[in-house]
Amino acid sequence: MEDINRILVVSRMTKYCREAVHCGISLARKYEAELFIIHVIHNPFGLEGWNLPTVSLKQEYQNLIEEAKADLDRIVAREKGKGLPIRELIKEGEPTEEIIKTVKDEKIDLLIMLSHEESRLEHFLFGRSNEELIRRMPCSILLVKKEPGPIKW
Repeated sequence: MEDINRILVVSRMTKYCREAVHCGISLARKYEAELFIIHVIHNPFGLEGWNLPTVSLKQEYQNLIEEAKADLDRIVAREKGKGLPIRELIKEGEPTEEIIKTVKDEKIDLLIMLSHEESRLEHFLFGRSNEELIRRMPCSILLVKKEPGPIKW
């Protein structure tokens, strides 16, 4: 693992991503690597032909994102305060494509992401990307095991 100089953690801005972020922080400290955290904003409500009432679901989605972002901001601020350089990257678009592009552009050596299969709601809100990312990733991947519990609305 001495070749691991740049680590990218995929954050889907859910509370379960804390495990992946903590793993990235730990490895970055241990190997003195640069740490990047990527948030890909995927807009499931911009789909063509969407004609169901979505006001409530849109608001719940926004609340979920804001709560998770605030939690991640606290973690990142605490670690930056301890001297760990962390770059947060916020991208918009299709998650798989944005993550792969970032890995190539930033010359990432290790990608860290959650291993669990997303729920149907997460597939809808954040896109389905684990399977495709694993197949197409040009660097090593560390999957962090964290079983999600039921989402409370």
